[in-house]
Order: sequence, then structure tokens, then C-alpha cells
Amino acid sequence: MGHESSQPGAWHALDDLVEHVQSTRRQIATLEAQQARLLVQATELVRTRSEQRRTARRRELTDLALREVSAELGAAMRVSDRVVQARMSDAFTLAESFPAAMHALLAGDIDAAHARVIVDAGVVIVDARVRTEYERILLDAARFETPPRLREIARVVAARLDPAALDEIQRRARADRQVRLVDRGDGITRLLADLPSTLAHAIHDRLTQMARTIDDPIEDEACEAGSSTAADAVSTSSRTLDQKRADVLADLLLTGAPTAHGDGSALGAIRAQVQVTIPVLTLADDGDEPALLSGSGPIDPETARTLAAGAPGWDRLMVHPRTGLPLGVDRYRPSEEQRRFLRARDERCRFPGCTQKPWRCDADHTVDHAHGGETSVENLAHLCRRHHTVKHQTTWTVTQRPGGVLLWRGPTGRTYPDRPPATVRFVPAGWARRSERTRGEESRTSDPPPF
Repeated sequence: MGHESSQPGAWHALDDLVEHVQSTRRQIATLEAQQARLLVQATELVRTRSEQRRTARRRELTDLALREVSAELGAAMRVSDRVVQARMSDAFTLAESFPAAMHALLAGDIDAAHARVIVDAGVVIVDARVRTEYERILLDAARFETPPRLREIARVVAARLDPAALDEIQRRARADRQVRLVDRGDGITRLLADLPSTLAHAIHDRLTQMARTIDDPIEDEACEAGSSTAADAVSTSSRTLDQKRADVLADLLLTGAPTAHGDGSALGAIRAQVQVTIPVLTLADDGDEPALLSGSGPIDPETARTLAAGAPGWDRLMVHPRTGLPLGVDRYRPSEEQRRFLRARDERCRFPGCTQKPWRCDADHTVDHAHGGETSVENLAHLCRRHHTVKHQTTWTVTQRPGGVLLWRGPTGRTYPDRPPATVRFVPAGWARRSERTRGEESRTSDPPPF
């Protein structure tokens, strides 16, 4: 539990500062919404100019009207015309396809970053009624989630509401997998790989496990040999975890053989730790609800079934049919049952805004064990070391409510709830099937941008 403050005046000043920051944030959000409205007006002007040019029967490029308008706006805003075009397209999509999000942004209830997340993940939903339900769920979550955490929720909700759209998006994305080089100009080149999420997370996890096993002893003999050798020894002995991961990656790629490309797919070679939640009907090849890769989002059912087939054991997760809250976890060979349940429920550090993975967190007693707190799932939650320290060494306090909801109280007395991700992104059963029945019966309620 946090310590009592001995300087109430300081917290009063912090309270005023938080109030001003919140007020300023709302004003900025409102101004960004107003700018989006102006950019929508610009798209209407482009449409008008295009019609005028078409009426004049001019033989010219079809996007000249867009170029002239965006060039003028770009000059006035001191950005490139291509940037203006992209902003015009985003503003049009937000205003026409997500009016509730636009209204929330105008009211200052959400930030522009939240609005971008809602649009990016939901733009693939064609059915207007389903898109409205998606928007409602995301706006409710956006009022207490940060944009990075909202992005994961948005991907899951969109996939559950419209599984067919997810399949098409992931099919196209897999076709774009590639490895790229970006020279930084300082003797370092960045190696970028666009891979299926399951492979990318498994690769990173395996590199991390290998890096953690590397022991870099400080070689006293080398340090005594001379300054040059000593410098090399210090450099070798002080590698960070990131540096070790990079070194191991280079070793594996330069000395390893692609054995996974013999018999079977690359998934057959994965021995890393990843958490995948697979609906039982999907696992039985009798459903289309997407599986979820913890920390990333939905993955296609075929990949999920392949991973399940090669897994040494399965955890069975029971979920509340109305709220989506995990109720319990068991296993055919029970071991660390409470930890498995907490990993399934929390999926990350439970401090507001933190995205640290559960296997890098402590299973912390909300009420300290030394003060009589029970070792039960109702009194445990994952906290990373940073926020574990904040809880114990500062005036921050936390209480746990039913359903795994943590209620944090800051130095000013303001409270900040943190709900388990499964309850935030939960979609009632049946929405996907209703979406499939109405697909094709309803067209978009608005025309696409005129560019």
C-alpha cells in the first residue's frame, strides 16, 4: 500500500495541474475535430471542382482538382500536398463512416489518436449496422484506455463482428511479407521483417530466452592486460538485453540452417512461448471466430489449429457467456493454476496505460500478504516491476473489485479504473452471424472520398 503524503500542498498543486492538463486536452481534441470538418469541406470542394472540369470537357488528369486544392491547403499549413490529401481522406472517412467517434472527438471525450485507432481497425467493416455496434463498443473503451491498448481491443472487436473481413485483410497482409534494410548512416543498418504475427512474436520470445541465458563475465585478466583489451572486455561484459537479442539474431541467421522449410511449415519449428486463445468451435473446425494471440490480436483459425496441434499441452479457459470475463482455467496436468488464470485474465500489467506482458510482471497481492491478504485470484493481479514499485513506494493505492477490476487512486485523490481486457473487447455472441446474413443487403451509407 502507498505511504501517506506529508505535503498536502504539493498534491493540491498537482491536482490543479491535472485539471488544467485535462481541460487543455479536451480543447485540443475539439480543435482537431474542427480541422477534420474543414478538411471534409475541402473534399466537397474537390468534388465540385471535378464536376466543373468535367462539364468543361477538358482532357486532363482526373485528380487535378484534388491537386490544386491540396496544394493550396498544404502551402497554407506548411505541409506537403500529399500529407493534406491523406488527412482529407482520413477526415472524410471519420465523418462519414464513424459519426459517433467524430462527435466524441468534437466534444473532447476522446483524442485524435483514439479516433485514428477506431477508424483504422473498423474501416474494413462494410455493414453499416455492424460498424455502428463496433463504434459503440470502442467509444466506451476509449474513455478509459490509451490509444495503444485501444488498438488491440479494436482489432479483436472488429474481427469478432466481421470475421470475413479479417480473413481478407490477413490474407493480403501475408502476401506482403518481406525483409527490408534501412541504412541509418552511422555504421548501423536496420533490418526490418514483416512476418505473420505468430512467427514474429515467437522469434522475439526465443531471442529473449536465449539472451537471458547468456552470462557475460567480467574478465579481470583482460582488464589488467591493457587499456585496449580492457575496453573490449567492458564492452563485452555490459551488453544490454536488447544488444544480446540483436547479437543472437545475427548468430542464428548467419550460422543456422532453415530446417523448418523441409517437411512442414515454419510453424512446426516454433518452440517459443506464446499465448493463443482459441474458441473451442474454431479448434474443432466448426466455427469462424478468430483466435487471439496475446499482445498482438486476432490470428486466422488455420494458424491457430496448427499451433494447437504442436503444443505440448492446452489450458482450458472458461469464459462468462455475457461479459467475456474469464471464470477459471484448468489443465489436464494441473500446475500453477492461479498463475495461468491470471495470465489469461490480465494479458498485461494492470496499471492504467501499461502494456508490459504478463510473463514479465509480478503476480502481486493487491492487499499485501503481510497484512492478511489472501493468495487468491480475487487478490492477485499482474504488475510490472515499475508499477509494482509505484504501488508500494508512493502514495498511489489500489483496490480490487469483483470481476478483476482494479481501482487505482492517485496522489490527487482521482480514481482510474483498469478492467481486464477480455471484458473491454467483449462482443455478444451472434453478431458475426447476423453480420453474415445482412452482408450484401445493405450498401455503404456514404460515398467514398472523391480521390
